[in-house]
Amino acid sequence: MLPWQLVARLYQTEFIRSARAVGVLWAICTLCFAIIEVVILIQPSWVGTRELHYRGGGPAPPTGTLGLFEVCTEMDWPVPECRGSLRTLTPLPAFQSPAVLVCMSLTMVWASVGCLCLFRFCNAATVYKICAWLQLTAGFCLALACVLFPDSWACAEMRALCGDRVSSFSPGNCSVHWAYILAMLGVLDAGILSTLAFVLGNRQDALLPEDAKDGDVKCLLEKAMCTGWFFSPCLSSSSLMA
Repeated sequence: MLPWQLVARLYQTEFIRSARAVGVLWAICTLCFAIIEVVILIQPSWVGTRELHYRGGGPAPPTGTLGLFEVCTEMDWPVPECRGSLRTLTPLPAFQSPAVLVCMSLTMVWASVGCLCLFRFCNAATVYKICAWLQLTAGFCLALACVLFPDSWACAEMRALCGDRVSSFSPGNCSVHWAYILAMLGVLDAGILSTLAFVLGNRQDALLPEDAKDGDVKCLLEKAMCTGWFFSPCLSSSSLMA
């Protein structure tokens, strides 16, 4: 084998190790993203009331938070009173479309997690590309839910919590809370993970076969280091050994 062929194979071996490390990191981030999706779906913290200075002279404005499935008011603090159907996964009437989109996104992400088991049975490039399309679809559904959610603010639940000044894309006395911000970050996360999966899938054809042994790699390294292409002093030692 020529020296440049040895060097090329060494570079390929290093690329295999790097690709596997990046693949493991990608799989861990995919699992974390799936857990984040569950939190986004069930938490009633998409919108919450602002801190207002109440001066008296009438009933105090309600305080609480609102999600896709529940409205929680702090009537008996610190235990909020929640109204909704989280156990039956029945969304609030005004937020049915965002809830369905988040559920679709959640399904796609967990499907990509389930596809991780296919690495033992299928081609790695195919599995990466399937997961990439699933994650890209999940990000699109989540982004559409983030757009439709503020468009549905002109509803009875929002007016009861945030006042009569509520309208589409105007929360009145409320503001977006951490669950909605986490959903927007989830869109970015889905884009990054899907892009990384596409890159890993396209690079799989350049990898060495699975039967490459560590011992063979070490032998190749010793041969490449002792060729004149790297160090001329090795020539004398290799000729003596021959």
